[in-house]
Amino acid sequence: MLVPVAFFAVFFAWPVAAIVARGLKTDGGWRFGRIAEVVGQSDIRHVLWFTTWQALASTALTLLVALPAAYVFARLDFPGKQVLRAVVTVPFVLPTVVVGTAFLALVGRGGLLEEWWGVRLDTTVWAILLAHVFFNYAVVVRTVGGLWSQLDPRQEEAARMLGVSPAAAWRKVTLPALAPAVAAAALMVFLFTFTSFGVVQILGGPTFATLEVEIYRQTSEIFDLATAAVLTIVQFAAVGAILAVHAWTVRRRESALRLVDPSVTARRPRGAGQWALLAGVLGTIAVLLLLPLAVLVRRSLDGGLGYYRALGDADGGTFLVAPIESVVNSLEYAAAATAVAVLIGALAAAALARRDAGRLARGFDALLMLPLGVSAVTVGFGFLIALDKPPLDLRQSWILVPLAQALVGVPFVVRTMLPVLRAVDERLREAAAVLGASPWRVWREVDLPLVRRALLVATGFAFAVSLGEFGATVFIARPDNPTLPVAVARLLSRPGDLNYGQAMALSTILMVVCAVALLVLERLRTDRTAEF
Repeated sequence: MLVPVAFFAVFFAWPVAAIVARGLKTDGGWRFGRIAEVVGQSDIRHVLWFTTWQALASTALTLLVALPAAYVFARLDFPGKQVLRAVVTVPFVLPTVVVGTAFLALVGRGGLLEEWWGVRLDTTVWAILLAHVFFNYAVVVRTVGGLWSQLDPRQEEAARMLGVSPAAAWRKVTLPALAPAVAAAALMVFLFTFTSFGVVQILGGPTFATLEVEIYRQTSEIFDLATAAVLTIVQFAAVGAILAVHAWTVRRRESALRLVDPSVTARRPRGAGQWALLAGVLGTIAVLLLLPLAVLVRRSLDGGLGYYRALGDADGGTFLVAPIESVVNSLEYAAAATAVAVLIGALAAAALARRDAGRLARGFDALLMLPLGVSAVTVGFGFLIALDKPPLDLRQSWILVPLAQALVGVPFVVRTMLPVLRAVDERLREAAAVLGASPWRVWREVDLPLVRRALLVATGFAFAVSLGEFGATVFIARPDNPTLPVAVARLLSRPGDLNYGQAMALSTILMVVCAVALLVLERLRTDRTAEF
């Protein structure tokens, strides 16, 4: 546990504390009164209000659209189900920059919507809400559908045999059992949309800004660190409250249910209702998930392969190198970040899985989720402030980017490996120890064979997440070594059809790399490691 704690203390707690101190500490004293001043500003209150209500609206809309799909994947068996499960998950591992770019190609300038009906939705709240549903659809399908597939259907069937209507049986038997999973999914979606950055930055324009976008604007454009620090504290407190509620729902989910083998609960669709539901879900997936990605690919191919060829040309301006070099940079950074994330995450999961883990260890389990909710912009800028002097002067080092990306990957590694490690029979370890095996050999001979597949799945998730990290990387990636998401954002910020087309081409490349990683991950999945 010492290594993961030290890693998070140095590369998460210290940078965040550094930027908060830089903003609120003046002449040796703390200016806590600045908090009330900032929150009292009308424009900041507008940002707080928009951040909250758009997160609530995004969560409600995502649940409304995705819950039918959760039922279809849990209870119905149909050809191509496993492939479709992977397809549904692709948007979740895509970088938010790619999601924003895909919807920009669909609803923005020259997009399909404008081409067919003469309507544009970019810089409107509807574009943001739809993009959030696109991004978080898999969270509901995986979280709720994974539990739904393991609920014993005979309980609901017994209620119906006693004369209860199908709707009442579902409401009184199935829904209470699903409630913890629905609450957990809702809280996760709310967390992701509350801290939304890339999607709002691209689709919201100057009209809409979440806390994350406002922190970026105050830090990089206005250079008002005091205001950015206050907003960081507000977001940190909100995320902490969300994670506390999430931890409570997870404990209820783990302790209150009796599950069955999911392979016996799925059946072929029966009756016109189930076939209509399946058709509706497939249509929703086609329009909501596949259409934006297809439009993205089509826009990247306008005029043939010209935009892809242009990626090999350096302009000497915004890019000191050819944009295509960002592909190699991203792969190298993601590989290094994945190695760090898997090492730290595996050590943390192994420590948390121990039966003698105390309350402090369980508290650290909750803290591991904070990098997913705390402003990545704050972390990135904090890296520049805190890690710029001995003994850790990393400001000019290439390792700074993988370290920031690893912070986001570690929670996924822990969440994937921890349930499997906790399921290992402690008697197997004790028997190996009695026979003279060292702790390292016990891990190698007992734990590793059982968790190898979960480890591979965790590695795939960490790689995909690291590949698409944007909020922190946009601060610390050097102009001569941009990552793919940073390169896409820079191209979108420049006028001209060539820059726009190159952004679409780079986004398509990034989408393909993430999709390939996910499809490989899906082939390695087991029923216990598939759900997040």
